[in-house]
Amino acid sequence: MGSSKLDITFFEAVERVNNSTESFPADFLLRLYAYYKRATNNDDKPSSRRPIINAFKMNALLQTQDISPEEAKKAYIELVNSYFES
Repeated sequence: MGSSKLDITFFEAVERVNNSTESFPADFLLRLYAYYKRATNNDDKPSSRRPIINAFKMNALLQTQDISPEEAKKAYIELVNSYFES
């Protein structure tokens, strides 16, 4: 999958999640958050008003620190596809 096709597929998956009216499980959202931040090279620290939420987000980010942005995009796409298929 070429980079531009990967980017298109990734942003389609992001849009699919953003347009959904479902309530997603917290663990699913944390994985999406971490993959998205890694895929977009966003190094900003979590900024929730609640410290416990920041801790969960930071933990998720640490789990993805050793993958490339391309791998993060692929993982995000796979996660979204598997969620909506079930």
